[in-house]
Amino acid sequence: MSLKIIAYTGYLAFVQSKQYLMYQFIGIGHAMFSFLVKIFLMLAISSTVLAAETVAERKRAAGHPATSVEQMQELSKDPDWTVRQYLGRNRRTPPDLLDKLAEDPHIQVRIAVATNLATTEATFMKLAKDKELAVRSVVARFEYVPENTLAFLADDSNADIRLEVAKNLNTTRDTLLKLKSDPQPEVAAAAEIGLQRLADEAGSQ
Repeated sequence: MSLKIIAYTGYLAFVQSKQYLMYQFIGIGHAMFSFLVKIFLMLAISSTVLAAETVAERKRAAGHPATSVEQMQELSKDPDWTVRQYLGRNRRTPPDLLDKLAEDPHIQVRIAVATNLATTEATFMKLAKDKELAVRSVVARFEYVPENTLAFLADDSNADIRLEVAKNLNTTRDTLLKLKSDPQPEVAAAAEIGLQRLADEAGSQ
């Protein structure tokens, strides 16, 4: 066999071995890539489950009456609005925290504060000035809202709010007398019914 043939044969063997190694490398690369993708997906799913459990735990803490004031302070800054909503509903939440939550950017958190019996008159008044109609509506309908807050809402520019005030069992006679002259017939009629109710209650005593 000539040297040229030997050299050529050796060259082919070298090329084939190189290609084989390359294919092996590519195969390992694909396997490694698939493995890494699986690991990433597992971590992503685990993180999502863990985050969900963490939010659920924080919500439980925010709504629990035994949660410390220090914990509530931290929960009032929680990035999840549902946690802050639970805190807004908690009757053990300190008044100053409820007042802070009354300015929360999420409407549902402010509504939660509007239905909390621990909310102070000053905070109710703040909520009565809320830019969102839905918040003011909840305040106007809440039976335990202070009389002064209802009197303030009796001047609301929205007739639906004034109607809710006229229907509220906590609205005073003076406020109902004012609403009796409301330009909206439905509001005036509701105020008349409220006045009659008060008269009947006074007569039965």
